[in-house]
Parts: sequence; structure tokens; C-alpha cells
Amino acid sequence: MDVSQTVKDTENLLRDFIAAVLESVFGRDWPAKCGVTAERVGKWEERRESEKARQEGGAVDPRLIYYADFYDIQTLLKKNWQKFAPALGDLKTMEVYLDELEKLRDPGAHGRELLPHQKQLACGIAGEIRTRLIRYRSKMETSSDCFPRIESAMDSLGSIWTPQGPSGQHCFTEKILRPGDVIDFVLTASDPFGAELKHQMEVGRGTTSWQAENVFTLHILKDHIGKFFEVGLRIRSPRDYHALGDFDDYVGFAYQVLPEKR
Repeated sequence: MDVSQTVKDTENLLRDFIAAVLESVFGRDWPAKCGVTAERVGKWEERRESEKARQEGGAVDPRLIYYADFYDIQTLLKKNWQKFAPALGDLKTMEVYLDELEKLRDPGAHGRELLPHQKQLACGIAGEIRTRLIRYRSKMETSSDCFPRIESAMDSLGSIWTPQGPSGQHCFTEKILRPGDVIDFVLTASDPFGAELKHQMEVGRGTTSWQAENVFTLHILKDHIGKFFEVGLRIRSPRDYHALGDFDDYVGFAYQVLPEKR
């Protein structure tokens, strides 16, 4: 298991959850009302603008919370704990988890390699946090915690889907593509029972084979030309039952594909 990626995915899921809860309570200007100082929020905004300048012409994540330090995440939780307790449980326990995760999350930055027991600890904490969030979401939506869920998905053009988005299971990107373009997709998902998931991409009437990897590359062809072109991303568990026929969750990315420029 890639420990660094596991911890990163968990941290990103936690960031998305915190931002969604705070926005539901305080509205879109939640950073000004969440208990973090204006100075800290200003630092986040500076980092986002700096990243835009550095990645000129590339995809930049617009979510402000992704530019917050890890200790800012802990502050947000402590300042607003009653809003997060239904999903995350006891505050003291979660503080211990996050303190340990912060020590283990980026060993490369400190020039060291995690020992086997530290890797197990990092994966265990990450798994516990993700399981709590996925079960909370499942109960809220279906009164069941039997099925895996997609936590986030993004394409290489900067389009991002999260469960809290306004368009259900779809991401209407408003992007225009042309034959010859190449797009990458990254899908993040988890299972309430910790099972290894399979991933699949659906394009038109065709699908890829189910694979363990959560990354896909799509080459845009003439056959894809149209006002509405959707790329579907699916997950499924290894169990013999699924939420949606032969898979468990789905996200669709919609584009326009125009002919090549003359």
C-alpha cells in the first residue's frame, strides 16, 4: 500500500467534509465565520494566488481549504466540533488521531523513512477516519452503510467533483474539447468495510476493464464530437452485491467536443 497516498487521500476527504459542513452552516463566506483568524485565511488566499501564477495555463484547485496548513484543519475542527461530532465521534480521540497523522504524513520532508509499525499506524488512522466519514455519508443518504462511495474525482483540466456539489452525480465542466486532446482522470473512493475497490471508465457505449488503479487516460476522437459528451467513472467492491446493478457508485463528467479547427 502507498502510505503517503493513503494519508493524502484521507486528508483531502477530511478537507472536503469540513468545507462542506461549514458552508452548509455559514454559507459561502464560511472562512470569515469559522473561528480561524483573518490572517490565516489571508495566507490560504495568498497560496492559492501563488499557485495560479505558478501554474499559468494549467489546472489549479480552486478550493480554499486545500491551501490551509494541517494545523489549520485541526483548528477548524476544534472551533466547530459540535457540527462535526455526528460523523467523527469523540473530540479527544480525533485529536490523538490527527496529532499522530501529522507526525507521519510527510516523512520525506524530514529526510526519513517510516518504519513498518509507523506505516501500519498511519494506514490504520487514515482508514478509521475515512470509514467514519463514509459511514456517516451513507447513513445520511441511504440509511445503510453497506456500499462504497466515491469521495472525489477530478480531471486534468481542473474540473472537480465532490459529493457536496450542486449537480448530483454529474460534473458539468463547461469545457470544450477537440479530437486529439488527452484528458486524465483521478478517482478517490473508499469502502465502509475496507475492501480493495475496482475502477472503470465508461465512454459512450464502451467501458474499460475493471482495474485496481484509480487513474484513467482518455484520448478524444472524432467519434466523440457532439454538444454533450460524458465520461463516466465507476467503482465496485469485490462483494457479490452492489448498489447499482454491477457497480456501486458513479460520477459523470460532461463536455462539448467540437471538430478540429480548420
